[in-house]
Amino acid sequence: MAILVTGAAGFIGSHVVEHLLGRGNEVVGLDDLSGGFTDNLPKGTIFYEGSVADATLVPRIFAEHRITHVFHLAAYAAEGLSHFIRRFNYTNNVVGSMNVLNEAVKAEVACFVFTSSIAVYGAGQTPMHEELTPEPEDPYGVAKFAVELDLRAARRMFGLRYVIFRPHNVYGERQHLGDRYRNVIGIFMNQLMRGERMTIFGDGMQSRGFSYIGDVAPLIARAIDVPAAYDDVFNVGADEATSVNELAVMVARAMGKPPAIDHVEARKEVLHAVADHAKVARVFGYKAKWSLPDGLQRMADWARRVGPREPSRRSDIEIDRNLPNSWR
Repeated sequence: MAILVTGAAGFIGSHVVEHLLGRGNEVVGLDDLSGGFTDNLPKGTIFYEGSVADATLVPRIFAEHRITHVFHLAAYAAEGLSHFIRRFNYTNNVVGSMNVLNEAVKAEVACFVFTSSIAVYGAGQTPMHEELTPEPEDPYGVAKFAVELDLRAARRMFGLRYVIFRPHNVYGERQHLGDRYRNVIGIFMNQLMRGERMTIFGDGMQSRGFSYIGDVAPLIARAIDVPAAYDDVFNVGADEATSVNELAVMVARAMGKPPAIDHVEARKEVLHAVADHAKVARVFGYKAKWSLPDGLQRMADWARRVGPREPSRRSDIEIDRNLPNSWR
């Protein structure tokens, strides 16, 4: 099999590539390195640096490698920031996805695996399960749901088989520690290594199910070998919810630092996001194996080895109104 993995140099993508290579597949990676690093790429990856939005490069990759399966993981996954970079969000997360999907249809790939997000559910639908009607509250969730809908349309029109995953709050080794807009655990660890106080939006009572990469990536990688999962959608991640306040204390403990915390102005976000995983357990036999303290310790050990990073700043903010002061 010749497998294309978009977002291959990113956090989740590089772990999925690692598992696919371990099964003897030819893996072709595509990444624009906006959130990933070539150091993340496992040995043996055939790599192209470029964007899924490049309507010339994507067809060339399919032609040169006779792609049989696609893992479309490339996205700029920043729910809160997506309100302020709407054009970028839809270009990268929808138009780019259509470039990949078009070529997958033309190549008649055997399966198209897509990582969506529990952001599609929106607020007030906890616990989130796959039978709920999605009501996304931010442009990122809207973009992800749009691609889900297009995959269903491509199945009806062209017979394209797919598997959709809705992971949530995934963390672990290789995460971009310098990204100031997303991935709260990486932000906390980077702040601690830089001698800064951890910043929490609002009162910190918002809760999430924080999911270790060691549980999520192997499941995604084996989806193409589970025919019962085809043409369906699955939540995947941790079962237990943790408040951001609790998380800050746990991250500080894993890093061996005191939990110095500053609460900054609240931003508009879904307050509680907990997903139901009965469906993925039934079809895949999935059960999260890593506890949050154990996963945090593994990530903390890695973070200390790679060291702190200068926090990124985006120069392409499209809407300044209501932008949190800490992001300016």
